[in-house]
Amino acid sequence: MASQLMAVGMRAVASSYSQIQVTGNNIANANVQGYSRQRAELQTAAARYTGGGFYGAGSDVKTVTRQYDALRTREALGAQAVAKMDEARLQGLSQLEDVFALGEKGIGHATSQFLNALAEVASRPTDVAARQVVLARAADVAARFTEAASRVDDVQGMAAEELGAGVARINQLATGIASVNDRLLRTQSAGHTANDLLDERDRLLSQLNALVKTVNYTAEDGSLSVTLPGGHTLVDGNRANSMARVADLSDPSRVALVSVQQGVSRPVAVDDVTAGSLAGWLRLQNEDVVTARSELGRLASALASAVNEQPSLGLDMRGRGGAPLFSVGAAQVVSAGTNVRAAGGGFASQVKIEVVDAGQLAASEYELRKASGAPAGQWSLVRLADGLERSVASGDEIDGFRLELPSPEPAATDIFRLKPVAGAAAGMRRVLDDPRGLAAASPVSAQVSSTNQGSASVEVLRATSQPSNPALSLSIVFTSDDGQYQIRDASGAVVGSPARQWTAGQPIEFEGVAGTVGGVAGDYDAFALSLLGVPRKDDRFDIIRTPYALANNGNAQAMLELRDASLVGRTVDAQGVLDPGRTLTDAYAAAVGQLGVTVQRARTAAGISDGMARAAETERASGAGVNLDEEAARLLQFQQSYQAGAKVLQAAQSVFDSLLQVIG
Repeated sequence: MASQLMAVGMRAVASSYSQIQVTGNNIANANVQGYSRQRAELQTAAARYTGGGFYGAGSDVKTVTRQYDALRTREALGAQAVAKMDEARLQGLSQLEDVFALGEKGIGHATSQFLNALAEVASRPTDVAARQVVLARAADVAARFTEAASRVDDVQGMAAEELGAGVARINQLATGIASVNDRLLRTQSAGHTANDLLDERDRLLSQLNALVKTVNYTAEDGSLSVTLPGGHTLVDGNRANSMARVADLSDPSRVALVSVQQGVSRPVAVDDVTAGSLAGWLRLQNEDVVTARSELGRLASALASAVNEQPSLGLDMRGRGGAPLFSVGAAQVVSAGTNVRAAGGGFASQVKIEVVDAGQLAASEYELRKASGAPAGQWSLVRLADGLERSVASGDEIDGFRLELPSPEPAATDIFRLKPVAGAAAGMRRVLDDPRGLAAASPVSAQVSSTNQGSASVEVLRATSQPSNPALSLSIVFTSDDGQYQIRDASGAVVGSPARQWTAGQPIEFEGVAGTVGGVAGDYDAFALSLLGVPRKDDRFDIIRTPYALANNGNAQAMLELRDASLVGRTVDAQGVLDPGRTLTDAYAAAVGQLGVTVQRARTAAGISDGMARAAETERASGAGVNLDEEAARLLQFQQSYQAGAKVLQAAQSVFDSLLQVIG
């Protein structure tokens, strides 16, 4: 009898001691990240049957379990992955926001300063110093664009470095998880699990999901398999696969990811990286950096094209045709790495594009591929900025550039990335160094007849195409007091329509018409004449070749008008309706505003996802974490239980001693 009571007491002491030990371990690990609270699970020992019934034999420690909720843990991992993705993208966007600066450091200010400098040349065309200021401002504009493009490249480089570091860390974590799986398989037995190893594996998994969101499966043997949503296996039992950073096959200037399994590399699609910091960097690289670079390129192309076009229509101080002020980076075509190659190793087919109207260029890249079932010569062109898809053929003009396909056409499996503006800003340079070469003079001048009766005077006269026949001269003769006029040649013959209507505020424009006038063959000069005041009947304005280019300012005035001209984003819809686009200043302001909206949205998303991640982690920790107040209460409870068990042993010993005395 005494021995049975002593056995019950010993079990009570042992059980209480186990609970005290587990509780002490919980308290010691209360501040350890990822530690899960443990608990000693007790079970009733088998009762012993006697003639008087079943007598309990105390309790035994069944096992030590950890408080783990798979659902809460999965939610916490998912929320953390989204938060890290938003955090990474916001970090990169904040760097891009600095590229599109406002105020004196911005491209918009430098462009305005350049165009304003032309006003001095327009007022003092013979002043070489004023011309030198224009060239200095032009150099500043080009430098601002190249600096901005360089900073965008820096953001791309930062994204590439972060992706590389993330891939290296993923490989380390995958190896660590596989090692824990192996140790778990070797240490757990008879239904008991190594709780500390499980916590270690969960910590590694949490760190992995901060980089890339994974899908996890627990096998019957307790090992964990880790895969990406697209099926790329990172960990399979005690074997770890790896990832690598490589050049993107569709665009070598960007970074792509591959998974390496048994020496075989498989591309990881961007859609398979759904969350985690790597997803944020990939989105920044593939969307935000491309948009910023394309927007800079579009602005640079539009400015350079407009500024270069007008000098080509004027005369410099020596009376020669004007030279361009700027050059920009050429349009680019990138062949996918999977395209068919020739025997020498190069690509078998090359596609070319040429900018024909910089004012219609879009801030986008394009993907050219053969559509399924498309007839020969027809290809599918997708504008990546908005997904607009069109069927195109060689020679077509799209969004301001012309497409040229080789003959024979490329293989149906070939894919090309078209970049009309991506390199424009990085390659922008001022190419005119001689201030005397600035074409401030108009090749045509207007003379007001001394017999005019009206109040009309010449405000601006500018050529709209390069004159090809200097011998020709034209006159604008008003035939009524209500603004009707004719254009006549040197012989007095009417050119074109015999009845034209002038409207106040609208320039008189004339496009060249090929023909023979006065026995001289050629094209008429194309010009635009703006009048101030009101003409009367028989008033005449003679348009002649500029006799003295040094003092003429007509072309400088025309260039000055570029400040308020719509030069960016002109489009024509399917019905032929023209959207005039924006001025350079407005286009830059719109780009800054759009980026600001993107950054603000990213900041809001990052704040929301961070809050959700914190809430999910708090919810997980509420069940798995250590509450010191609760543990202290349990410690007192188990201490009292231990003391009570010791009392049972003491009572058993007393009974046993009494029995010995009686027997003795």
